[in-house]
Amino acid sequence: MTHDHDLVLRPTEAQTAAALNPPAGRNGGDLVVETLAGLGATTVFGLPGQHALGMFDALRRSSLRYVGLRVENNAGFAADAYGRITGEAAPLLLSTGPGALTSLAALHEAASASAPVLAISSQIPTAGLGGGRHGYLHELPDQAASFRGVVKSVHTVRTQSQIPSAIAAAWQSALTAPHGPVWVEIPQDVLLAETSLPVVTAVDATPGELPPRPELTAVAADLLSRAARPAIIAGGGVVRADASGKLRQLAETLNAPVVTTYGGKGAFPWHHPLSLQSWLEDRHTTDFLEDADVLLVVGSGLGELSSNYHTFKPRGRVIQVEADLGKLESNHPALGIHADARLALQALLETVSEREDPTAPERVRTLLAQVSDRIAAQELTLEQEVLASVRRALPAGSPSFWDMTILAYWAWSAFDAEAPNLMHSAQGAGGLGYGFPAALGAAAADPGRPVLAVSGDGGALYSIAELATARQHDLPVTWLIVDDGGYGILREYMTDAFGEPTATELSRPDYVALAESFGVPGIRTSPETLETDLAKALATPGPSVVVLPALLRMFAPTHLGSD
Repeated sequence: MTHDHDLVLRPTEAQTAAALNPPAGRNGGDLVVETLAGLGATTVFGLPGQHALGMFDALRRSSLRYVGLRVENNAGFAADAYGRITGEAAPLLLSTGPGALTSLAALHEAASASAPVLAISSQIPTAGLGGGRHGYLHELPDQAASFRGVVKSVHTVRTQSQIPSAIAAAWQSALTAPHGPVWVEIPQDVLLAETSLPVVTAVDATPGELPPRPELTAVAADLLSRAARPAIIAGGGVVRADASGKLRQLAETLNAPVVTTYGGKGAFPWHHPLSLQSWLEDRHTTDFLEDADVLLVVGSGLGELSSNYHTFKPRGRVIQVEADLGKLESNHPALGIHADARLALQALLETVSEREDPTAPERVRTLLAQVSDRIAAQELTLEQEVLASVRRALPAGSPSFWDMTILAYWAWSAFDAEAPNLMHSAQGAGGLGYGFPAALGAAAADPGRPVLAVSGDGGALYSIAELATARQHDLPVTWLIVDDGGYGILREYMTDAFGEPTATELSRPDYVALAESFGVPGIRTSPETLETDLAKALATPGPSVVVLPALLRMFAPTHLGSD
């Protein structure tokens, strides 16, 4: 009797011959790039270093495209965006010690935003592993320990035969819901040594699915079908699971208003009659959600930014669908459903009953009018006009990447992403410098459409070196730099808290002249000419810089007890 698990794929004669006679001149680095190609990777990001040269030498013998950035952290941001845009695990090749550690902030953002990044780092020679102090260049007692609290999984290789399996296991980990960054490290001597191992061909690393438990979705469907005032919070998990269509179908079946988190921008149509848009940092929205008798939260942990800085206190029954077990019921008691958003929404669609509620669209219109009136009372016309100009200038279908800057904070609440997976920011971990290198990664993923990056002048200084990357690879990224002479949002925070700011004012360069010194065209614009100048830059092939000198203000917060 033959059982399915006894069946194995037998190699052809040609495959056997190739395996018995591998090409000469290969090293451990070849096993790395062959495994990546076998897994389906086409593009890798990174920065070479002494211990990692075996991997980079192998790239010239592979079909992989290499996009090299100038700072490891920026390479991590580029890989993060590539992973978000494509849904694939983005390989990030790094060197040991300082090179590896410089990527930590980017991997923190990828972990917070569930972006699949496959970081592969070199290590000191095998003889130096184990925590002894041997004095190797870049030596750390335990390099992997620096990453264990940041990434999903850590994989240490000690022999060449371990390379394909370790990388495949990491790839599978990165792409299993919830997505996230993973870490593989390989000693220098293992990468450099000549190998007689066969060429790596097909590699199986299919990520596992995360379906919901049917008894839980049955209870959830019953609660939602019988609710008097249901509402839905849609987070980034809906976007990552490509479940926006199922979300819309469920909302329309239940006549349930939907608000998207900042990470979930585009998960629900902005102008839909049931759309509460993204005004989460608003007490009117918080009150509306608190009044829901059944609240469905899909793909969000209801963290600080998604809960109006933890002032949101739901009074009704909460149903939370979340792929990250650590986020499930971490902030509010709920009917917790540990599942991928797409599979859970499909299960709910199959079991809910259609619910009539002619009052829902009117309640949505009333809320949005209250929000609009609150903002209008604060004399913030400049900020609204600048954001509207950006929206009109950005072509349909073009992604945008936003740094931690005042205009981005406005965009979280007020910008229409138009479709899922088009608007991204660093609001997961909240580090500076994300916007421009991330936009380069997105442009590498799809060079056929222009990409917008938005930074303040403070955040821009983190990424100036990548103008060289943009020019070298001729990537179609337009970089909008809002220049207010300092860390604008910190200036506001400090002024509000202490009466005056400290350490927020910056001496900065002439960004137009600086861009042009890299061979990248630049232009200084104004609020009145922004739309025209930005649209022209986005329509011009290759990279460009648009500088907007402007002092923007934030709308007043509502989590501090005043409206």
